[in-house]
Order: sequence, then C-alpha cells, then structure tokens
Amino acid sequence: MLNYRTTVSSAALAAILTLSASPALAQTAPDAAPPRETANPPAAPVDAATIGDIIVTANKRAENIQSVPLAVSVIAPAQLAVAGVRNFADLGKIAPSLVVRPAEQPQNSNISLRGVGTLAFGIGVESSVAVLVDEVPVPLTARAFNDLPDIERIEVLRGPQSTLYGKSASAGLVNLITRDPTDTLRVRANAVVTSDQERGANVSVSGPLSPDLGYVFSAAYNFWDGNVHNVFDDKQVNGREAVNLRGKLRWKPMDDASITLSLNYVNGNTDVGRPFIHVAPGARLRGVAALDPATVFPGVTIGPDNQDISNNFDSRTKYQGGGGYLRGEFGVFGDMNLISISSYDRYHLDDYLDQDDTSSTTTFGNNNQIGSFDSEQFTQELRLQSPGDKPFRYTIGAYAATNAFARAFVRGPYFSIANWDATSKSRQVAGFVQADWTVYPGLTLTGGGRVQNERVSYSFVDHAAGNAAYSGKAYDTAGTYRGSIRYEFTPTVSGFFTYSTGYKGQTYDLTTGFNQNRALAGPIRPERSRDKELGLRTQFFGRRLTLNVTLFDTDYDNLQAQTIETLADGTSNYRLTNVGGLNTKGIEFEGSATLASDLTLGGSVTYLDAKYTSFPVAQCYPLQTAALGCTGTPARQNLTGTRVPQAPEWKFNVNADYSPRLTDTLRGVAQVNWQYQSSLYYAARDPETFQPAFHIVNLGIGIRDEDRRWEVVGFVNNVFDQQYYSSLVNTAGNFGNQIATQALLPRDFRRYGGVRLALNF
Repeated sequence: MLNYRTTVSSAALAAILTLSASPALAQTAPDAAPPRETANPPAAPVDAATIGDIIVTANKRAENIQSVPLAVSVIAPAQLAVAGVRNFADLGKIAPSLVVRPAEQPQNSNISLRGVGTLAFGIGVESSVAVLVDEVPVPLTARAFNDLPDIERIEVLRGPQSTLYGKSASAGLVNLITRDPTDTLRVRANAVVTSDQERGANVSVSGPLSPDLGYVFSAAYNFWDGNVHNVFDDKQVNGREAVNLRGKLRWKPMDDASITLSLNYVNGNTDVGRPFIHVAPGARLRGVAALDPATVFPGVTIGPDNQDISNNFDSRTKYQGGGGYLRGEFGVFGDMNLISISSYDRYHLDDYLDQDDTSSTTTFGNNNQIGSFDSEQFTQELRLQSPGDKPFRYTIGAYAATNAFARAFVRGPYFSIANWDATSKSRQVAGFVQADWTVYPGLTLTGGGRVQNERVSYSFVDHAAGNAAYSGKAYDTAGTYRGSIRYEFTPTVSGFFTYSTGYKGQTYDLTTGFNQNRALAGPIRPERSRDKELGLRTQFFGRRLTLNVTLFDTDYDNLQAQTIETLADGTSNYRLTNVGGLNTKGIEFEGSATLASDLTLGGSVTYLDAKYTSFPVAQCYPLQTAALGCTGTPARQNLTGTRVPQAPEWKFNVNADYSPRLTDTLRGVAQVNWQYQSSLYYAARDPETFQPAFHIVNLGIGIRDEDRRWEVVGFVNNVFDQQYYSSLVNTAGNFGNQIATQALLPRDFRRYGGVRLALNF
C-alpha cells in the first residue's frame, strides 16, 4: 500500500498546465470603485460560476489579484470543503507550494513554502512562514493549528514578505481572513458527519444592531475520534476536539470612519498516536535483550498499514487561548485613510508524551515527557494610505510588538533526563513604506522598504544540572526592501518582475542541553533571503479563463538549522545555528476556467527545486554509516547540494464543480478534487523518513438550492484508499540502534465518507 507509487504522464501534465487554477474565488469587486479604499473590506459570498475580480489584501490594500506583482493564491471555504480541509494542518492539500508537517504536539510542527521552513523546536525560534488572522500575526506556531470555522478566505503569499509584514515572513505568509459584519441579517451554518466518527458544526450570525453598529458572532465545535487504536486501553487516538468562538462589532459613525472590535477564544485537545511501521527483528527497547517488539508492543502488528499502538501513558495536548484586536479606519487629510490595529493574544498549551512509545512494564517502559507552553503578545500597527485610484499611491506605517514565551519541560525519569524552564522575550519597532507609481498607462513601478530594531532576551534554568541558570540579551537593526515593475500588455494580460529581500530575526536555541558553552556562543545570527520573481497574469474569453504563471529563484544566507557546532573551548554539540545557504527555484501555474454557468474547473501545480547550497557540517541521521556519508569527529554529513526536507519536486491540486439545473429551484452538485505530491524526505537523506509519491481523489455529490440558501453533499475522501504519512520519525536510538520508524497518520490515511450540510440565508 505505502509503496504504491504514481507517475504523471506527459498528457496529464499538459492538461493540468492548461487548466491549472488558483484555488477559489474570494470576493467579486464592485462595478464602481468604492469612495474610500479599505485594507480589509467586508467580503460578499460569490457563486462558483460568478465571473469577476478576486480581491486580495496582499499589499495591505484591497486590489485585484491580477494587478498584484506578487505570487499569491486565494482559497475560499468552498474549496476547503471539497478538499476535505477543516483544520489548518491540512491546508497543504490545496495550496501546492505549501507543506504543513504536523508533530506529536503543535509547537513542533513545521510550515514551509517553496521548501523553506523552520525545522527547530526552541521557543525563541521564529517560523519562516508567518501566519496572520485578519492581518494580526499569530505569536506561536501552535496557535495556528486549529480548525477553520469562520473563514471568509485564505491568502497564501509565497516568497519573502518582510517589507510589509516583518521578520517572521522571510519565506512567505498565510493570512486567514474571517467574516465581517453585514448590513443585513445573515445566518450561515455548516455541519459535517463522517463514517469514521467525526462530527462538527459551526454557525455564524451577522447583521446590524443599529444603522451605525454591525455585528458578527460565530461558534464552532469539532470532534474526531482519530484513526489510531491504542490496544493497551482500547481507545482511539490521533483525534481532536475543539471549540472556537469569535465575535466582531463594527461601529461606523460616519462614512469615512469605522471602528471594529474583534474577540476570540479557543479551547481544545488532541490525542497523540505514532504507530510503528518498520521495526527490525533485532530491535530492543533501550538495547535490553528481553524487551523485544512482541513484549513492548503486545497486540501490535508492525507494517506499512499499521494503525495500532500500545502506550501505557496517554499522549495528548490540551490548550486554550484568547485575544482580540481593535481596528480603526479614519478618513484624514481629505482623501487619505489612517488605519490603526491594536491586538492582544494569550495562549497556553500542556503536552504529554509517552516518550518510550511502548507499554512495557519495566522502568524503561515508563519514561514520559511533560511540558507546557505559554505565550503573550501585544502588537500595534499604524499606517497611512493614499487613495488607490491615483497614479501615485503609497502606504507608510509603523509597527511595534512585544512577545513573551515560556516553556517548562520534564522528561524521564529513567533515560534522556531533562528538567528545565526557559523564557524568551522580544521587543521590536519598525517603520515601513511602499509606493506604486503608474508612470504611464500600463506601466507601474513599485518600491518599498522596512527598517526594524529588535531586542531579544532569554532565561534558562536547568534543574537537572543543579539549577544552573543562564540569561542573555541581544539587539539588532535590519532593513529589507522590495522593487517591481509591472506592464499591462492588454487590460487582461500583464507581466511583472519583482525583487525582494527577507529577514528572519536572531534567536537563542533554548532546548534540552543548553549550557554555558551555548550561552557564551551568543545568539544565532539573522537569516536573510533574496528573491527574484517573473510572473505573467492572463485572462481570456471575457475572464472565463484565468491562467497565471510565476517563475521564482530565492537564495537564503546564514540559514538557521540544526547542526554540529565546535565551541571556543574545543567541545562540540548539536544545536540550532547558522549553517550556510539554501536555494529554492521553480515554477508555479495557477488558473481557473468557467466552461459554462454550471461547470467550473480549477487547479494549481508547482515544480520545485530546493537544495542546500552550503551545509558542510550536518547532523547524521540515525543508523547512517561512513559508507553512507557519516564521517569525521564528531560524526557529520555534508548536505551541500542535497534536496531539502519537505520539498516535493511536483505538487498539484485539480478540482471541478458541476451544478446542473434539476428544477426551477434546485441544482445538482457533483464535485471532484485530485491532489498529487511527488516523493520527499522528512529528514534529509534518511531512508526511514522517505515518503513515496501519492495521489488523493475526493468526490462529492448532492443537491443545492438555486440561490445557494442550502446545500447537502455526500462525499467520499481518498476514494482509492491510498496510504501516505504526514510525517515520519526515526527512533532507532531508542531501540538499541536498530530500525524503529514511527509515522504520524493524516486525516485521510484511510478512505472515509460523510455528509456535509450548509445553510446560508
């Protein structure tokens, strides 16, 4: 099953390249320009067959996506439903340049764009891909791994976005746009029930409280029992349960002023289950002869399709958090727009892991890992925008933020002992500007820059080493910039070239093993990127056919990655540090085709070539020998020229929606979604973490009201029951240096069916 491999014929590729599509319509632009441009205008629902402009806020102002000289995709809720995406971790199914790799707990998960992410676990280490909700940055990676209950659209911006969005967007960003208050009473509700014990529902109510005051309130609940069976206690794991609440009030006292207050709360938990899929006959827990697989995994049959574990400790996470923002938009100086966004967020997560992953009754079978994360964030952004309909238009702004993270971690008590507490804090202030100048009709020049100053500090107390305490701080001032030229050959055909730089801030590697040597080594230097993009944006046949293509080439210097470091006293250790460089280049196709009022096609495809340009001293993978490239003292491997982990060469998504008229008031629904991903490694060169190519097909059929007031669809996801893994972990070191490989199973590891219901009135 797992070793099923799929290839794409040249004919199929040709079809995809012809009909490759940007994922989804987001909102249709009005026929006439609004009197004042806003950065995040209320979005109206759009029928899949509606032909109009897709509006995005990638440049912090509402613009037609075809006019933005950036690589940006837009995903609407309808696309999420067809692809079986109800959780942030599944977004990679529908955004081909995006790979989301889950882990045993959300903070260790990784988000990568075009092969670039952050493979590190320290609390002070930033992600290379920023996640925002309504333009407000999410402070902690774990904070993003929730359900998607109240989404109006999702914007995925690929390539460095540091000029407008700051130091956590050196590889790109994902912006989740939630629904806004409406002028009339609107009720939207969705529910889903599946054959494998998932059930969920969400409702959103919006409307006016008075002529000047509007509201929206949404609530969502989702439960999934999981697809892994713990034979030790006969429980299902690898599931989740979450409650999400969100509310907005928008006060509009006059035509050119509005104030929006948004509050949110989340409470949830997950079960963790990592089945063993490959274990050598000679594997023994901690090398103890009596602790063979039959003894430590009783009742478990090891193999590629294994969905059983035997754990005597409940591996799980529990989390809760909340926050909100206050957004004001005011007309000033005649036709200018002043925008202020103030935000606060607080989040707490507890994680528990059966660290030995067995149910052995010996001491070695009772080694556990317990920890907690806390985060607190304040942000303030202030920007002034000129009108969007002038030949020269600009945005100038300032940004300030403080972040505080805390981690408590205990592991043991029998091996891999750890017991420490750490804090990481940062304070940043920045100023940015971007201007667009239409030199003459059809030719637009864009330039922008950002200067930011940051202070980072930390504390670390190692209780397992006699309460040894360390602390430190560092400062840095950095600049990033962007420039582009765009030319309209016709009103619906344009091309652009963009050059931009990215920046990822300095940090400290606050993980197990932090000691005096690490403290003396100081902070890890900032990571920088330089990106070149050449794009073509086209629409034909009255905008019924959209075909977009982007070529990109990005270099990363001072790459922050895990490696071996030799310190001043001559000792060496494994830590996050600056290792050299990385280059990622490729081509992205996007498009959509409305073949008839009741038939739309879409999809997108990415070809990616992402390799280390300099990584001479990399950590060896478990069981790697000298013959396999692990040499020297301390042992290391040279990854220069090697494809980076989580970087499939090919990835595409194709979808179709057919809604034939059945009666004057009813339409049928037939939907298909096809996802393909070529092979990749989850850890560089490690054969135990190799994921072969796979493809997933989802089908849906149902009925809907002519005006889309309601819809009922029965669906089957992973129709051909193709097994693949969302992550692979080599744990040979825990089993006497014999093969012992575990997998994290995706939501659609097995074929499942269900029914989804949507109401909209």
